[in-house]
Amino acid sequence: MHRETHPSQTDTVIVGAGAVGCSVAYHLTELGAEDVTIIDQGPLPVTGGSSTHAPGIMFQTSPSKIQTKTAHYTSRLLKEAGAYDEVGGIELARSEKRMDFLQRRVEWAKSYGLPQPELLEPEEVTEHLPLVNEDEILGGYYSPTDGRVDSTQALAWYMQTSSADFFGNTEVVDIEVSGDEVQAVVTNRGRIECNRCVLATNNWAYQTGKMAGLDLPIAPVEHQYVVTEPLDELTGSRRPHGEATADLEIPGDQGITEAMSQPPDRPVGRDQDNSLYFRTHGDGYGLGSYNHESLVVDPDEMGTNSEESQASVHSFTEKHWTKPTHPNREKSAQQAFNELLPDTENKEFQITENGIFVYTPDGMPVLGETPKVDGLWTALAIWWTHSGGYGKILAEWMENGVPRLPSGPVDTSGIHVARFEPHAGSKDYFMDRGGKRYEQVYSIVEPRWQPDNHRGMRVSPFYQQQQELGAEFYQSGGWESPQWYDYNEDLVEKYEDQIPDQDGWQSVNRSPIEAAEHLHTREHVSMFDMTTFSSIMVEGPDAGEFLQRICSNGMDLTPGKVRYTTMLNEGGTIIADLTVVCLGESEYMVTTGGGNSPGIHGSWIKQHAPDTVSVTVEESAKCTIGLWGPDSRLLLQRVTDADVSNDEFSYFSSKRMYVGDVPVIALRVSYVGELGWELWAPSEYGQKLWNTLWEAGQDLNIRPMGGGALESMRLEKGFRLWGTDIDTDVNPLAAGLPFAVDLETDFIGKEALVEEKETGLDKQVACLTLDNSTDIMLSGRPILKSGEAVGYVQAGNYGYSVEESIVYTYLPAELAETGTSVQVQCEGEYYDATVRDEPLFDSGRNKIIR
Repeated sequence: MHRETHPSQTDTVIVGAGAVGCSVAYHLTELGAEDVTIIDQGPLPVTGGSSTHAPGIMFQTSPSKIQTKTAHYTSRLLKEAGAYDEVGGIELARSEKRMDFLQRRVEWAKSYGLPQPELLEPEEVTEHLPLVNEDEILGGYYSPTDGRVDSTQALAWYMQTSSADFFGNTEVVDIEVSGDEVQAVVTNRGRIECNRCVLATNNWAYQTGKMAGLDLPIAPVEHQYVVTEPLDELTGSRRPHGEATADLEIPGDQGITEAMSQPPDRPVGRDQDNSLYFRTHGDGYGLGSYNHESLVVDPDEMGTNSEESQASVHSFTEKHWTKPTHPNREKSAQQAFNELLPDTENKEFQITENGIFVYTPDGMPVLGETPKVDGLWTALAIWWTHSGGYGKILAEWMENGVPRLPSGPVDTSGIHVARFEPHAGSKDYFMDRGGKRYEQVYSIVEPRWQPDNHRGMRVSPFYQQQQELGAEFYQSGGWESPQWYDYNEDLVEKYEDQIPDQDGWQSVNRSPIEAAEHLHTREHVSMFDMTTFSSIMVEGPDAGEFLQRICSNGMDLTPGKVRYTTMLNEGGTIIADLTVVCLGESEYMVTTGGGNSPGIHGSWIKQHAPDTVSVTVEESAKCTIGLWGPDSRLLLQRVTDADVSNDEFSYFSSKRMYVGDVPVIALRVSYVGELGWELWAPSEYGQKLWNTLWEAGQDLNIRPMGGGALESMRLEKGFRLWGTDIDTDVNPLAAGLPFAVDLETDFIGKEALVEEKETGLDKQVACLTLDNSTDIMLSGRPILKSGEAVGYVQAGNYGYSVEESIVYTYLPAELAETGTSVQVQCEGEYYDATVRDEPLFDSGRNKIIR
């Protein structure tokens, strides 16, 4: 709906009328939201943002479930709207490594529900794409529902269909915030008071975020695209020139918008070995290239439309087309295209552009309510491919409190705006990392790949000792976390008979030392750095009542007691799993995982706390050592005057005590299924704490232990990991955590959980072991029953104590029964597997509670 003058007051303002903003507006009003206003600095529908200079190619398959699901939803929505050409998509291979990668594509597509994925022989590729040089390729991956969106048509459809009010040529100059709540959006045409504001500004996200006092880590990057002059082989495929843009106000070069409106008449294609993609535009070929050095734009320098150009289109830089400037590509875009599509060689370009779009440090979108400003929501770093799906997810989140697609709740851990670490807002950091993600966009990224820049920023107090012990550091949330220690290499020979070899893709960036550390911890004692884990102090006269409201388990705790619980949203799915420690009558310490947990979980708890409850997220304030193994009590008793016997310090209890001179909060809990403690201390005492334990444990053969051993040990024990086995797309009953739910209490999400329990669970967690293999299964690979995908690998590893390859998944309830036979497909192989009772290790808990 269009009006001349925007209102002075509205419930929801959406800033940005491109693919994402229009999708959010459409889905909000579809859910019944009223009084929604959407504004953009450019004319409508061609605003000058990235939505209308983009060629609209949509490849749906991704190693990410949420990316695949949102892409498929978008393709279905826009097909129904008449703005999507379902011509199919083919990804080509010019190397054996790429053919292996395309096999992974097939497996991800099966896992996440894309229809009819298949691998093609070279001659099958050229049946679909006759201009491709068959001699240049080894095969392809075909997804028949891939295609192309007509961006101008799609935007017009959103605007015509939604009951929101749309206003173009309206520039935002300020976002007013008071008392940590959004108050108004100020434009060059007046002020709009609002209860909610959604930033869907993509290329301008950093600038609009700064207006509200936020540093959003979103880097604009240039990307090359050309459209050739007409090819004889494509004659007759063009729409009448000017038809698509007739009667539209077009900023800059009208030819770009007109060319993008020309539909493809055959599958869209990718040559990822050379960072290229392509599609027909009527009788011309459109050629896109990531095959150049990263051209990151200073986000403060993003301009506005002019008579000469759209704001998000820069001038074409010929050297990046004709010369090999990409650090990992030997050929230039020109050479690679000449080889692959020889009919385009020496053709003139009728359209050229360096279009701008954005990347985040981890390459994923930015969605959700900002932790610092209530009522300020984000829908950023999203392409056309996923725009419909993320608009649906955000609208559901805003209106109903549950991020979801029609297929069900979704996992938001990897896309949440609150996931970024404190340093991510530095322009040097996010521009460098954004440029790296651009460089990698068509690269084959190894499992557990680690960046080599911006390292050593966040280190625990134990970092010096860890370096001396030869730690192999992996970065998580900016923290340097040891994955294994070269110090323990001697253990590999000791346990070599229990460590099966891993080959191929499953073995990349793994070390047998991880297995040796696992086995040593089961027999002796090890120290694990848990400093990346976070403590959240909840204090005040109503602290217990508040925790009961946000926790699914009973919070009737007396001082010294510890309880495991989940924290749910209104739909009954898991926001977090927590350990709650009662330190005093009105003093609690809540502990949660590392990585993005402090931002996501800490901010959620703070936002829901009443004025009578103080919430302090102690990210970095404490350091923590996990002391685990059969000899952990013997060692701990040596360095403390406190009684740590089982009678005086039972499982799931806590004590304030001293380890040597160091004051600690000791928790009798273990994430590895062994006797052990978590020792939480102020960070400044960290080195002393490490040294005290290390020196006292030398005759017990104490060892450091890394994250690789932790992962295999926790899977043997069946302990869940948020963001991997549990997240916002599953409830605690389906996740096998009924002990973390007390339905006699009242908590957020209870009503939905009771309804789910009464109607019956449609899926349940299942522990599988491979019948005849020790290979490690990789996440995202399909679980098959009678040849049909019924689930996918959530987590997999080898259990060195139980001597089984372990897979955790979710299966339809009728298949989750012990003894059910299924298959796992991984790297083109089919593995027989069986559902097992869990936990696989120490089911009687004899080791952990002794």
